[in-house]
Amino acid sequence: MPISANRGRAVLPGPVALLLAAPAVLFGLITWQVAADGPLVGLDERLSRVLVNPDRCSELLADLGNVQAAVPLLALALGYVAVRRRRAGTDRWWLPVVAAALLMVLVPALIVPLKALMARPGTPAEPPGTGYYPSGHTATAAVAYGSATLLLLPWLRTPLARRTLITLCAALVLAASYGLVRRGYHWPLDVAGSWCLCTVLLTSLWLFLRRDSGGATRAPDARRLP
Repeated sequence: MPISANRGRAVLPGPVALLLAAPAVLFGLITWQVAADGPLVGLDERLSRVLVNPDRCSELLADLGNVQAAVPLLALALGYVAVRRRRAGTDRWWLPVVAAALLMVLVPALIVPLKALMARPGTPAEPPGTGYYPSGHTATAAVAYGSATLLLLPWLRTPLARRTLITLCAALVLAASYGLVRRGYHWPLDVAGSWCLCTVLLTSLWLFLRRDSGGATRAPDARRLP
């Protein structure tokens, strides 16, 4: 397998291409099924009837995808990373922070037109209306918590700390997704579609961060920090 090195980094074209192509294709398939009211939609609706059980717990979990919950956490991560990179004297210290912030802004710019175009009705647990596919709350959670994780990972010194952060990020996104389906705010395919779209977005951010400043996203040696 061809490997190109950049300051000691190995870039594997195959796996990276798969990370972008597989979720993009899956998103296209799900979107087509929702638009055409295909067999997956019938399966989706039956699954929703089994899973929906509105309660206070599922509502609280769904709230993890609210802008008010996810974006402030991302903002804290952006501020922390900006300060650390600037103090470390990193070239273009602001660039990863701006990239992650722009990605968060891109979420409603993508999701809102898709919702209007698809005009999918909500579940029986929701008032009559359309615009449920894809799930905006799922996308907000995935991009906010995922971007914060990608920015913070290089500053964590131990594998255990990095694994803990990744696990926490996954737990928050999955908890929000489960709450949205369990509460009846969204059909399962609404959530799955957002997962696929956000995988593409976060993979793109990861690739950008790797190339930033001509080097890896790892932090400078702690002994060099002021």
